[in-house]
Amino acid sequence: MAAPPTDIVVADAAGVLYQPQLLAALKEIDFREPTKVAVVTIEGENGTDQINSDVLELARAQHPEWLSADEQKWADGLFIFAVDPIARKVGTYMGEDRKVSLSKQEAIQESTKDLFREAQWTEGTIAGVKKAAKLINQPWYLSAGFIITSSIVGGLAVIGIGTRAGIRANNRRKAAEHLKNGDAGYSSVSLALDVTELNAKTIPGESSYGSLVLEKYRLFMTEYLQARELNEQSHAFSKKDLSTAGNVKVVKKYAELAAQLDTLDDVIGDTNTLLNRYAGWEGAWDRQVAPLRADLDQLPPLLEKSEAKGLPSTVALASLHAHLTQRLEQLGADFQSSRISPDAALDTLRGMNEELTEALKQHSTAMIDQFTKTKSEKATMEKAMGSTRQQDAYGRQGTILGSVYSWSMFYPVHSFNVGYASGRSEVSSDRSQASSSGSSSGYGSSGGSFSGSGSSSSF
Repeated sequence: MAAPPTDIVVADAAGVLYQPQLLAALKEIDFREPTKVAVVTIEGENGTDQINSDVLELARAQHPEWLSADEQKWADGLFIFAVDPIARKVGTYMGEDRKVSLSKQEAIQESTKDLFREAQWTEGTIAGVKKAAKLINQPWYLSAGFIITSSIVGGLAVIGIGTRAGIRANNRRKAAEHLKNGDAGYSSVSLALDVTELNAKTIPGESSYGSLVLEKYRLFMTEYLQARELNEQSHAFSKKDLSTAGNVKVVKKYAELAAQLDTLDDVIGDTNTLLNRYAGWEGAWDRQVAPLRADLDQLPPLLEKSEAKGLPSTVALASLHAHLTQRLEQLGADFQSSRISPDAALDTLRGMNEELTEALKQHSTAMIDQFTKTKSEKATMEKAMGSTRQQDAYGRQGTILGSVYSWSMFYPVHSFNVGYASGRSEVSSDRSQASSSGSSSGYGSSGGSFSGSGSSSSF
């Protein structure tokens, strides 16, 4: 049986998950029975072991539908995956009809830990839910015990063959996914190629942004020819060819290049529409301001963090939030009424992004200085925050500003949240390497008589 989640609920209190990627991936995961999936992140404290009770408290306060009718167990048909990036705990909880053994719960948790240790919170969560889907309601003949026994009977040679077959199958799976994504992007670009060329021809070259995007278009055609070659090469591979890692890399390169081109042709279209004020310019403008709007929406939770209270940088950010929110609305009104030119509007938008970036840099320094105790810890956090900032800013390349300027111009609020949690988690891990990593299945004194199936462990 293959049943995608009946519902997906994300409660990201720690602010470390990239939900577009997470939700898209979870919708593609098949359980053996229809299952509701809840993903929870907890913003705990270093050295604590209360993720089980925190998840239960969240359910009682905000999601009573996660509990059974008598509120003594988890609801049927439910699987909860939880992670605390600060206390470095991962937990799994489930209804009685989805219950698995403690060893299988540990296997689900173990599947995430290498990724979580690298602060890959979204990827680790996806891995955990995938593993859970594999183990929940698993038939006896697919159990690890049965397979291990069969393997022993079959001999070590069978294990070796099975391992190699598994690697080849995994390579083919990855290649098929890359090929599917690459074909989607390449097809979109190819179908719109004439339109993209027409858009480029009418972009005003005297505009500073127009000239910068036209430079991108010149590279666009060269890269499109490269994508065509990779398309032909990828489709020429046989099933056997796609079992090898080297050929998977070729298909992956094809998918990545096709995605970049698909993004860039949208930027070329928006540039032409916006600079010339053609029909539909309102949608193009909305796409340009969307990243800054998202940042402003995410600022209040960042400022409400307990460790941020009282810092001068927090006060400055709060003031800037109100200021930029008002200015962004006024900028849109000015542009709509033609009181400001497209170039001037984009210049103003760039300046607003730069103001927020500078304020977030100062806030980052203040938060790091407050939490860390040594130069080494400070370097660890700075590295974590810099890394996630680069990854997040890359996603802004679908805008005119993101396309023509370096990623270092932007500091997305989401990237600040993820980077801070990741850096703090890594520092906390260094401080408590001697702590136990054993499994915990209790809900503490606050749990009362609650006996729902679930456990947690450290990473």
